[in-house]
Amino acid sequence: MDRNLDILLVSEDEAITNQLLNSFDRDENTITVVRFEDVSREVNRQTRDIVIMVQSSNDHIVEQIQYIKSINPLTFIIFLATESDINLLRNITRAGAEEFFVLPEELSLFISRFPTIQKSYQMRLDSEKEQPIMFGKGRGQIYSFYSGKGGTGKSLISSTFAQTLKLESAAEVILIDLNLQFGGIETLMSINTNRSIADLKPVIQELNENHIRNVSQTEEHSQLEVLISPCDAEVGEQLDEDFISRLLRTCRRSFDYCVIDLPPQMSALTAAAIEESDQIYYVLLPETTSLKVLKNFEEVCERLGIHLQSSLSMIVNQLSKDKELQLKDLKNLLRFPVKTTIRYDYKGLQSFVNKGEVIRKKPKEKLIPFSKDIRTFVKSVLNPK
Repeated sequence: MDRNLDILLVSEDEAITNQLLNSFDRDENTITVVRFEDVSREVNRQTRDIVIMVQSSNDHIVEQIQYIKSINPLTFIIFLATESDINLLRNITRAGAEEFFVLPEELSLFISRFPTIQKSYQMRLDSEKEQPIMFGKGRGQIYSFYSGKGGTGKSLISSTFAQTLKLESAAEVILIDLNLQFGGIETLMSINTNRSIADLKPVIQELNENHIRNVSQTEEHSQLEVLISPCDAEVGEQLDEDFISRLLRTCRRSFDYCVIDLPPQMSALTAAAIEESDQIYYVLLPETTSLKVLKNFEEVCERLGIHLQSSLSMIVNQLSKDKELQLKDLKNLLRFPVKTTIRYDYKGLQSFVNKGEVIRKKPKEKLIPFSKDIRTFVKSVLNPK
């Protein structure tokens, strides 16, 4: 095969799980085992090639399959039933499952056919590569900007990134300020409104794109959608991890790109947003104190069971020859890749920040060094090759 396939095994039966794991080629496949309650989080966090679902007592199997298909229509779903229920099998097929087998009678049949299923799926992927890439709703990308240290320029970078992403493409983009206590994005973008992200709480269970657009503010120059922080600690405490997860999953289905400005404190809400993100960009200053805070962040994530290796990359901000550390020094010290660097541009940024003006207004305009570096960063995101 051209590449390893990413397989998600959804099972709550330890005996069946062990039988399946022993039969799969672990060298040619990346296999993750989860329970049914974690399916939504996993398919949102990372695109899966094949999902194998072993029947359990869960009452929402059909809805789970429909949700997986709504996130990525190319995901190949195999359902392993533990009882012969014609109505259930008919419903899961209608929901989008491509194959089903009844256990234990057809376990050996499934194991023998699985290599053929893999090859067929790989051929389908190869044919899809020849099709042009277009923006479309259903599988938006979530990019979170984080720094455990204050004053790194994270909010300025995330807001300018979102604006530039909107100006440099035809994508639908939304910027979300999760600094619930003090905010900040509304000041940087000169947005005055009484509406905030907290206004979505009454409708969070049935949240859809219309609800979000009714609350979000449209930045006049780029037409970027912005969800403002309530700037109120008491109101922010009423929003929990479930609220954040539901909000981000709805944004993923409604927008091509969701850009999140995260607060420095590592709360349960921050952890939930990081778990839902496709990419986390850690904003780092070229100084020793920033490196120490980064190390603490890594240790906290390790204790919480948050895996960063495949999703975290670094943004080195305020880089200049006068700083304590240079890029080559940082590359020797960091265990995560440096996605981009941004030059120190106090003179260029000062007037924009003091006046509360947005930095990008038009697709074609004279750019300060900070904006040029952000545009280079955005282009690398839009065209990863």
